[in-house]
Amino acid sequence: MIYYVKSNAPKDGDGSQNAPFNTISQAARIAVAGDEIVVGAGIYRESVNPANSGKEDSRIVYRAEEKGTAVITGAEEWNKWESEGGIWRARIPNSFFTDRNPFTELVAGDWFIASYNAHLGDVFLDGKSLYEVWSKDDVINPPKNTTSWDPDFTSYVWYTEQDEKNDATVIYANFQDIDLTGANVEISVRKNCFYPDKTGISYITVSGFKICQGATQWAPPTAYQEGMVGPHWSKGWIIEDCEISESKCSGISLGKLYQPYDDNRWSKEKYKDGAQTQRDVAMSALLREGWNKDNIGSHTVRRCDIHDCGQTGIVGNLGGVFSIIEDNHIHHINNKQNLAGAEIAGIKMHAAIDVVYRRNHIHHCTRGMWLDWMAQGTRVTQSVFHDNTLPYDFLMREENQVAYGEDVWIEVSHGPTLVDNCILLSTRSIRLSAQGVAFVHNLIGGSICAVGRGTDNGAPGVASPRYTPYHVPHSTDIAGFMTFLHGDARFYNNIFIQRPFNPYLARFVETNRDSQWDDGNLTVGTWPFDPYPTYEEWRSMFEGYCGEGGERTDKYYTGLPVWSEGNVYYNGAIPWKNEKNSRISDRRVNVDIIKKSDGWYLSCNIDASEDDFPLNPINTETLGRAFEPDAGFDNPDGSEIVFDTDYFGNKREGRIIPGPFAKDDLIDKKLPI
Repeated sequence: MIYYVKSNAPKDGDGSQNAPFNTISQAARIAVAGDEIVVGAGIYRESVNPANSGKEDSRIVYRAEEKGTAVITGAEEWNKWESEGGIWRARIPNSFFTDRNPFTELVAGDWFIASYNAHLGDVFLDGKSLYEVWSKDDVINPPKNTTSWDPDFTSYVWYTEQDEKNDATVIYANFQDIDLTGANVEISVRKNCFYPDKTGISYITVSGFKICQGATQWAPPTAYQEGMVGPHWSKGWIIEDCEISESKCSGISLGKLYQPYDDNRWSKEKYKDGAQTQRDVAMSALLREGWNKDNIGSHTVRRCDIHDCGQTGIVGNLGGVFSIIEDNHIHHINNKQNLAGAEIAGIKMHAAIDVVYRRNHIHHCTRGMWLDWMAQGTRVTQSVFHDNTLPYDFLMREENQVAYGEDVWIEVSHGPTLVDNCILLSTRSIRLSAQGVAFVHNLIGGSICAVGRGTDNGAPGVASPRYTPYHVPHSTDIAGFMTFLHGDARFYNNIFIQRPFNPYLARFVETNRDSQWDDGNLTVGTWPFDPYPTYEEWRSMFEGYCGEGGERTDKYYTGLPVWSEGNVYYNGAIPWKNEKNSRISDRRVNVDIIKKSDGWYLSCNIDASEDDFPLNPINTETLGRAFEPDAGFDNPDGSEIVFDTDYFGNKREGRIIPGPFAKDDLIDKKLPI
């Protein structure tokens, strides 16, 4: 059955085309497998809570009649502002908030830096969130915030307090010289926009909506992970062609259900560290909450424009397994810098088992993509990353104390994890606190940093190594746990280019060279793996050793081998000392991503024909097996990957050249993003 919804329809409609519902929620309460809900243009101020599940062969489809014209928002208009001393005041009865009052609840949770105070609520001016301050005086005289990526807008501020006598929320705001008569001023009211209360609501399609302004809570991996839109521990959702923006914390959640005993247990109790509670969470999900391929994951997020969210564009732990995330534009995440903690990125996923990220464009985020824990079978391919390391001088002042940022951070995972046919052009392209990772046919214009670091918990006086699960290949079943030896890395047929980096950043990172979390490296190339052996060197350590007789040995606790072959290095980029069949070029080359009126372009003067040396085709067999899980770099169905298709989808035929392109014609090339 097809149900119709129009925002301006009378309240007594029956969902037919001639008498449509006036809310999406009316249809969501009755729609069953095979039904389609067609939503007309308009603003829908509601939290859609699908009551029923679809089926794999008969989904429930929620579709905007015309892409981008149906808006589901977590905000309500508030036009009762009174002038007071050069600023504006709103007095809102607390009964106005039916979901929860986001102006009385603070952002909080595991791995959130508690010194950053922020309410869940926001005040929006023409769809853009203002900055929260913590006194009425700061509303009158707003301080300029140079940690924001948009410091000029930081003078648009608000402050809230409770009028307990009248049971009301009072908000003071400074809209500068904006005439409120013609402005659209809204306040957060709802935490979700399209999110089922129940788990197991599967096979839902959400297509073509604009979804915005949710008062979502911080979403660490050890808590119930809220998003403005998401499947809530179910299977087979499709979220497509949507614009997702202005979530307080996370836009799309593919994440974890509520586990009462372990929910934010680290920050609440303090007795178990966060890594141990995360292990508890994973085991509980596997043994008690149905975490397997039959019930959970296999979602698709495609062709979405995700931007201006406070914590993440897409977040998830455990619930996003076996998913495909493709053709999305993810940008300007955490740029307000009003939230801080260890869960911030354009995409932040734990346990991205067999997840394929392809053809995504991720830029101007505090961090581009963060694959944390159990990135086994994960593939990042044909994607573009840039400007995810502090891009502006004013952000690089030492007093700001912000993270440096990078395109891709892979952390405490045993692999196999694959990055191929990508363009990574931030100053810091790869942060690698993991093992079992392969890089094939990429263009890498930034450094590889944190090699050999970042896998301990940081106790100052005792050993505190983190150990994380590895899995039966292509399954959530846990095969074992292990700490990290590092290495076990592969680099085949990549282009490395040392690009200029900001001297402010260079001075900033120099102060943290000795950090156990990060080495601050800005020098491009595979050289950080110089301390690691070749496979032949590593294998020779075990020749003639039988492991008997009580002999003490370090053999099982040394760095794992590295493979690096067929790469080319420009502008002073430095290869691994044991590099094979590669070239160090004397030519100076330039590469950048430029936005023009008709799209994004690769500005590049690389001509691979001038570095003509024989390269071998790469496939799953070439890459071998990630050490700890003893698993190959293959497709989610276990089939072989042959790297015969480039970034543009062109076939590599005949002569194989390094980098993500099969052909040499790269100058001013329009990118399909």
